[in-house]
Amino acid sequence: MKKRELTSQQLIEAAFELFVEFGLEKTSLGMIAQKVGITKPSIYYHFSTKEELISQAFDYIFKDHYFKSYFQIEEVTLHNFAQCLYQGGLNMLPDPDKSHNAVLRVLNEFATLAEREEMYRARLSAIQQDFLTGFQQLLSMGFELGAVPSGNLAYKAHLLALSIDGISRCKLMGIGMDYEGVWKEAVNSVLKQDFIIQV
Repeated sequence: MKKRELTSQQLIEAAFELFVEFGLEKTSLGMIAQKVGITKPSIYYHFSTKEELISQAFDYIFKDHYFKSYFQIEEVTLHNFAQCLYQGGLNMLPDPDKSHNAVLRVLNEFATLAEREEMYRARLSAIQQDFLTGFQQLLSMGFELGAVPSGNLAYKAHLLALSIDGISRCKLMGIGMDYEGVWKEAVNSVLKQDFIIQV
């Protein structure tokens, strides 16, 4: 890797850590430079503005945040459909001991930024659409396999996407509830009776 690419990567990683701790607004280029041990003017060799750094940090942070990275669609069968749907949602829930929690924290920062800036609104909307489409495709497979009843699969997909998003945010804020149990009920609501998860 070239020195410029390596340093740009270090800047993005340092920015991410600071975004988690201080948020997008309060993180300055000076703080980022200090974290990686360079002068603030050196950042401009890699990023012309803080906004450019934030934009590239967005791409870096969310490069693996898409439906198929959590839900193993290619492994779905009639017998494991309910469990794959359930486990995929659990994979999305923040774990305080893992970086996923930090990603969700920064996602909330970008959601706030999206209220003011169309570029981030469009980018976050594309991520959300990927999950909506993914849930709909997965439920379509479940319908074809016989695990999901007929009905409006789009509404069911939206219900699951909204549920896991809300559960993730509540867990991130430390609101006490049985997150796995709530997700199980959301999953069971789209399944035929014979496929309902009992445990």
